[in-house]
Amino acid sequence: MNKGKRLLGILLVGALTVGMVWTAKAANVSDMKDKQQQLEDQQKKAESEKASLAAKVNALSASMQQAEADLKQKQSEIEVAEEELIAAKLDENKQYENMKLRIRYMYENGNVNFIEIFIESNSLADFFAKTESISKISEYDRKKLEEFQLTVRAVEEKELELQAEYQTLAKLQETIATQQAEAKALLAEKASELAKINADLSTLKGQIKRAEDEAKRQQELAEANQKPNGSGSGSSSSSGQTETPVVSGNGFFTHPCPGMSYQSSYFEEVRQGIGDTTPHKGNDYAAPRGTPIYAAAAGTVIIAGYSSSAGYWVVIDHGNGLVTKYMHMFERPYVSAKQKVVKGQHIGGVGSTGQSTGNHLHFQVELNGKPVNPSNYL
Repeated sequence: MNKGKRLLGILLVGALTVGMVWTAKAANVSDMKDKQQQLEDQQKKAESEKASLAAKVNALSASMQQAEADLKQKQSEIEVAEEELIAAKLDENKQYENMKLRIRYMYENGNVNFIEIFIESNSLADFFAKTESISKISEYDRKKLEEFQLTVRAVEEKELELQAEYQTLAKLQETIATQQAEAKALLAEKASELAKINADLSTLKGQIKRAEDEAKRQQELAEANQKPNGSGSGSSSSSGQTETPVVSGNGFFTHPCPGMSYQSSYFEEVRQGIGDTTPHKGNDYAAPRGTPIYAAAAGTVIIAGYSSSAGYWVVIDHGNGLVTKYMHMFERPYVSAKQKVVKGQHIGGVGSTGQSTGNHLHFQVELNGKPVNPSNYL
């Protein structure tokens, strides 16, 4: 009776403690959700800026393509102008050479030609007509030369103009290329920034989910401990045999600490943070103090007591070399040595006795004296 009252008092204190912890956890979840909102705002802003930069890069790419097309077109026009200039200069040179030949011929044979023309002329009028023809030929040569020279100058001016336009387009292309490179660099930075925000947001959402689940478990435990006939009310006998066995899962073993716990350490895990470099021999299930612990399977209790390392603990023999160990209970186990237990029987409560850094159940499975992975049996 006294033990039942003591257990009831402990559980009530535990419920109060759990309620305080739950309130603190709820505040922590609220802070994390505020941080989540900030990250989501940053995410939207970064996505908008990224989209704007991507549009700018696309626009600059289109401008670059147009600039390249314009340069190509201008180069073609320059090549045509160069060919026209060559042809005009050839015409000019040909006309100039022909005119020089005629002038030279008339200069070297001028008097003879005039005498011959005079002798061969039928009349003075015929003589003047023939000499006038010679003058017209010379005048024609000069006019044609001037025309060709004008054509050359026009083509030269056109080529110079095209070259200037080409240089302007080339500078424009260079400017666009610089802007495009800068925009691409900014886009890469923004993509990296957004990736980090997304990663941080994903991590935070996971933390919020775990915190909410833990807060919910603690609240459920507080409510369960306050029920008059609940498992934490002290109505259980020290052996736990008056309770209905709790069995979960479809494995050979039922979960030894279902509902209120979460797995905080794994079989063969090397837990550097607590100064232990040896592989972990079992699974750890973190849970509030007093959370029920159940026998994983039917068997015979071979140890139910206290150890300096395991704290309050229970060891059950299930036969065929299979043994389970339940460590760090918050008080003396609810079963005793040599007692027969059934699968799912309440055998104790989670605590932090012995070598422990916090409330949890260390659940260990051994086959023929060697630790094996508990998860293989759950």
